[in-house]
Amino acid sequence: MPNLPEIETAIKQLPENDVRQLAAWLQDYLDDLWDQQIEADLVSGRLNNLILKAEADIAANRIKNLDEVLHND
Repeated sequence: MPNLPEIETAIKQLPENDVRQLAAWLQDYLDDLWDQQIEADLVSGRLNNLILKAEADIAANRIKNLDEVLHND
């Protein structure tokens, strides 16, 4: 299996379009890894406290509209 420096060298020799396709593939791969980690954390109970806090905040109406949070200028 090639090591990271060899992979980096090979990538630098690719045409730009291939590099962009590789970048998209890598992002999809990382997204899948993230989804798997979240699922594992959910199954293991690691997210239970966060879920309970979110549910309590919702019940107490301590929430903001997402647009308000994202566009808080």
